[in-house]
Amino acid sequence: MTIDMKGKNLVSINDLSQEEIWQIFDLSKSLKFKQKSGLPHRLLEGKTLGMIFSKPSTRTRVSFEVGIYQLGGIGMYFSQNDLQLKKSESIPDTARVLSRFLDGIMIRTFDHQDVIDLAKFSSIPVINGLTDLEHPCQVLSDLFTISEKKGTLKGLKLAFVGDGNNVAHSLLHGCAAVGINISIASPDGYKPNNFIVEQALETAKKTGAEIKILTDPIEAVKDADIIYTDVWTSMGQESEANLRKEIFQRYQVNAQLVKNAKPDYLFMHCLPAHRGDEVVDEIADSPNSVIFDEAENRMHVQKAIMALVM
Repeated sequence: MTIDMKGKNLVSINDLSQEEIWQIFDLSKSLKFKQKSGLPHRLLEGKTLGMIFSKPSTRTRVSFEVGIYQLGGIGMYFSQNDLQLKKSESIPDTARVLSRFLDGIMIRTFDHQDVIDLAKFSSIPVINGLTDLEHPCQVLSDLFTISEKKGTLKGLKLAFVGDGNNVAHSLLHGCAAVGINISIASPDGYKPNNFIVEQALETAKKTGAEIKILTDPIEAVKDADIIYTDVWTSMGQESEANLRKEIFQRYQVNAQLVKNAKPDYLFMHCLPAHRGDEVVDEIADSPNSVIFDEAENRMHVQKAIMALVM
């Protein structure tokens, strides 16, 4: 059964039903095949996506801009200096004005509330390209990659090792929604947001996913099918870098840690990676690593999202 998602916002994975997630994955698979085969798939002919970047990004900009082009539309890039967003114009007014010109908005910013407000006052779909709280497009792409590599999702174990950040939050939502058991190992004071954990636990009641928030990385990684990590210091936290490097040292993904996972574990990282900090080259470049597959899949999954909501 096809679910009509036209006009739907994607602020959080928690906004999506399990059926909608699988619809995104099914279309991602189809669009990826067509792109690889050179078959046209101009599902958004003549449509325009506005891309608002308060935080710069390699993967987010290129994947959305190339993706909308391949779908027959165009992407317009706006840096924080190109709009009066929260400067001389309110978010509600910006949302209403852009809704008159564009067919969709992707925003990558710091404050999650900005995306919520933009979606509230916009009459066109708003896609969260990243906030300090969540990173839904990344994690949907990660889950799609896992399903490609493992052939299934439900019942797998994913271990996230490191800072309980926006990626960890979206992994909690995403894993709970598709039935992946997730263990997150973070130092005290850096664990995931309690509200996000509670939301994920509610979802997990329906899917049977197990959720564990731990301190010990070895316990988290034990018998894992997927090991996932991210930078210890995110954009905007640069002043904490030295302190975080000290606190997170035992959370490095290295040859010793991965011995506790299943032999055919997948190594994942949303990139960019700070090699030598959260992960060593030996793991990032190993046969178990799928970091560049998941980077590529950002484009295919985001194309599916755009095609479904715009």
